[in-house]
Amino acid sequence: MNKRIAGVLEFINRLEDWFLILVLAVMVVLAIAQIFYRNIFGEGIVWIDPLLRVLVLWVAMAGAVVATRTDNHIRIDFFTRYISERFHIIILRLVYVFSMFVCGLISWHAVRFVQMDYEYETIAFSHVPAWVTELIIPIGFFLIAVRYLLLFISPPDKGIR
Repeated sequence: MNKRIAGVLEFINRLEDWFLILVLAVMVVLAIAQIFYRNIFGEGIVWIDPLLRVLVLWVAMAGAVVATRTDNHIRIDFFTRYISERFHIIILRLVYVFSMFVCGLISWHAVRFVQMDYEYETIAFSHVPAWVTELIIPIGFFLIAVRYLLLFISPPDKGIR
């Protein structure tokens, strides 16, 4: 792989990792603050609970992107013990193409979903538009599709048997 492309991919990998760390840290801080306010003042901050639910979605999607990058999604490899390595690579690439297609399709329809909430001016919580909280869905599935494309082009050596 070209050194420039490898450098760009490494930079993107670090951005994904730091984004995941940042969102998870914000979740922990907000949850602790909410517990503190409820126990000390008898009531919490109204917008923290819905924001935490949204951040769970964001962490899940970011984690899925990272899992795709490292090819660590759940898989059933019952047949991998019984087929040759050559056929295994072919099947693996077919799985990558199929996954890329499905994730691209989900991303496309998620864009339509976000556009609909934008047009209807749906509110998620505390005057925050719902489309802003839902942006991670099309972006995340698009990034997963791109990761599967990269895995198709250059499948990992690990996990073949």
